[in-house]
Amino acid sequence: MLRIVIIAGLLLTGTPAKAETPSARPSLKPAATIAGDLVHIGDLVEGAGAHAGVAIFRAPDLGTSGPVSVARVREALRPYGLGDVDAGDLAEVVVSRPSRAITAREIESRIAQALAGQRGLGAPDDLKLTLDQTLRIIHIEADATAELQVVRLALDSYGSRFSIVLDVPGSALLRRTPLRLSGRVTETAEIAVLTRPLQRGDIVRPGDLAIERRPRAEVGPDGVGRFELAMGLAARRPLRAGQPLRIADLMKPELVKRNETVTLLYQVPGILLTIRGQATEAGAEGDTIGVLNLQSKRTVHGTVTGSGQVTVTGSLGTAVPARSASLSAPADQPQPE
Repeated sequence: MLRIVIIAGLLLTGTPAKAETPSARPSLKPAATIAGDLVHIGDLVEGAGAHAGVAIFRAPDLGTSGPVSVARVREALRPYGLGDVDAGDLAEVVVSRPSRAITAREIESRIAQALAGQRGLGAPDDLKLTLDQTLRIIHIEADATAELQVVRLALDSYGSRFSIVLDVPGSALLRRTPLRLSGRVTETAEIAVLTRPLQRGDIVRPGDLAIERRPRAEVGPDGVGRFELAMGLAARRPLRAGQPLRIADLMKPELVKRNETVTLLYQVPGILLTIRGQATEAGAEGDTIGVLNLQSKRTVHGTVTGSGQVTVTGSLGTAVPARSASLSAPADQPQPE
């Protein structure tokens, strides 16, 4: 009878239940990336459970990261029963907050685009900005991916001073603190600048010039904007290094120097006289200069046609201007009447 009772008891109670497996202990993450302004328990603790959404720290500034000691994390977790969180061999947790970086160059480019064409201003690349504030990289939320937009722009009547407000749609940071800037805009133009001093008559060579941007008012309408416009020409007057080059500063290279002995060619139909003369002034190819006829000791005027060569053309009676004497022919040729 006793055996029957024992068996019946076993049937009624069933197989003894296995002991419950204890739940996994919450563990600390070695690093956390934060999207918002606050750090939540779930950002730092794996298996935080119902407390995952509780904020315990302020997030780092946008675009920055920093370590938080395990001791400080435990202290913040203690009120929520997580002070004994498993930290393994960690000494600190690195908390990062990603951002979108807007550079000073990007900001200046957007301002120049907004100013281009305003009150006669030129293209964006021709505008030089001088801001009242020192521009640094601005970090906004990583998910604010829209382009910089102009909220407000004001330009004075002279087209020189401006103020502007910029925004990025979707950025809570810029919504709270709009990007307000002011400064001065100057229109510029490219001009060739001398890299060394030149004396009158010096030929301009490739190494003598550099292209720089200068205020358009300084460049003027006759500024030399391309190297090829100056190559092979000569300085009309002494020019200093760093001086912007203008068309009026240049001339064709002088082929005849003042007081230089030259060959004077006197051409009339059927006759060519070659006489030695002395230039009374310098001249480039095509210039009309005075030449002293060394035989007649009289001055005639002719055209510079080569190095050390001046040509007088026309009929015997009209080739020489009224104020100039006729040429002397060699002794074996008859003198013109």
